Amino acid sequence: MKRRAVLSAGVGACAAVAVAGGTPAWAGEAPTLRAEDVAAARRMFTHGRYDQLRQRLSVLLATAHGSAMNGPVGVGRAAQLLVLASQLAVKQGRIDDAAIYADTAVITARRSGRPVLLAAAARAAATPLRRTGRTDQALRLLDEARTHLTDARPTASVLDAAGMLALTAAYTAAQAHLSAPALHFAALAEETAGQLTRLAAAPTEQTPWELSAPQCTLYRIGVHRELGDPEIALTHARRLSTAELPTAERRARAATDTARALLATGDVAGAFAQLQHAKAAAPQEARRPSLRALTAELTARRPDLAVQTPGITGLASQPRVR
Repeated sequence: MKRRAVLSAGVGACAAVAVAGGTPAWAGEAPTLRAEDVAAARRMFTHGRYDQLRQRLSVLLATAHGSAMNGPVGVGRAAQLLVLASQLAVKQGRIDDAAIYADTAVITARRSGRPVLLAAAARAAATPLRRTGRTDQALRLLDEARTHLTDARPTASVLDAAGMLALTAAYTAAQAHLSAPALHFAALAEETAGQLTRLAAAPTEQTPWELSAPQCTLYRIGVHRELGDPEIALTHARRLSTAELPTAERRARAATDTARALLATGDVAGAFAQLQHAKAAAPQEARRPSLRALTAELTARRPDLAVQTPGITGLASQPRVR
């Protein structure tokens, strides 16, 4: 019933358009997503305004259906929005919903014919797959997307997509304790980040590349922690200046991953401090189910520190991000 409810909210209509064969319905009459709609929604996500984004998505997802009937540009924007919907659902702990959005994003991205969009959709789909124990399927999907990024002289956008695919593959492999592929993909991403730096200027509002050396360092924290090497993870954390990360969401992610690595070494006080950094970077991050669980674990281990740490005692009991 839950799957049907999500589909009836707008994604199902978009999926039906994406899957349909035959003559495309480029009618040009249905309402369509504007580039600024997608960009504004993305900013809500990167700034950690998840409640606001969910309210906005309820309208935009319906528009995505019409957009997918209005030609290749509309299909591309629909795919981008579906990726964003999947990422938000992950933040909110709605993994079944995240999988539905991501599956539809992959179908829509394939229909767009744009490898960079397929790469983004594959990354979104990998998260619910690996969280439900389907690592092999996630890695196959990421590899499929990578095979489409085969330009002899890749553009900055292709390098960005390829590097982020490699980072997602590294973390996916690490969660399955596949050390060799995880480290291979992490090194590949770092090499690609170097290529991107040599080819293109630093990311800006107009060229929002996700791939960068700090992004690779951030992923290294999570990769090594998942592989059971928290000390190596913390070595990378000490190298990372969160000011180098371009968004509030990324800065909160860095603090959260560092907190988990610290906890793995027994440094509960340090982990508490990192949770405060995560909350300061993006307050709604603290309301995510995974962050609430981490806060509860730290509080159980050191109730004295929880009492002494301003703002921490309320994190585990805050309302969930909806």
